[in-house]
Amino acid sequence: MSAWVQISDTLGAVLVFAGAAICLLGVVGMLKLPDVLSRSHAATKPQTLGLLLVLAGVALRLRSGMDLATLGLIGFFQLMTGPVAAHLVARSAYRTGQIEHAELLRDDLDEQLTERAPDPGPERGTGQK
Repeated sequence: MSAWVQISDTLGAVLVFAGAAICLLGVVGMLKLPDVLSRSHAATKPQTLGLLLVLAGVALRLRSGMDLATLGLIGFFQLMTGPVAAHLVARSAYRTGQIEHAELLRDDLDEQLTERAPDPGPERGTGQK
């Protein structure tokens, strides 16, 4: 076994272990954090980073072109779907009233979701001038 293979295998094992540890910390955050927004943060950011580290470690161990392409696709779709899913969960929690509005530092959705009475503007068609 060459030195490069030995170093690559060791680094791959370290990356897999580090990714798994980060995923475990994300799970602990999901269990311990108090509200939906904090939990969705713990569900996406550490999980995405942990999975990417695991994929990088596995890629260092496998070293074949087709395997690397498959791992690349897995990482790409994780980066595309994880944040979108977390955003949708947080937005649905906001709309169903499961979020304490007093605890938010900034509430951009309040302006968008409150109903405003339409501006009647100048009256037309009354025949009066």
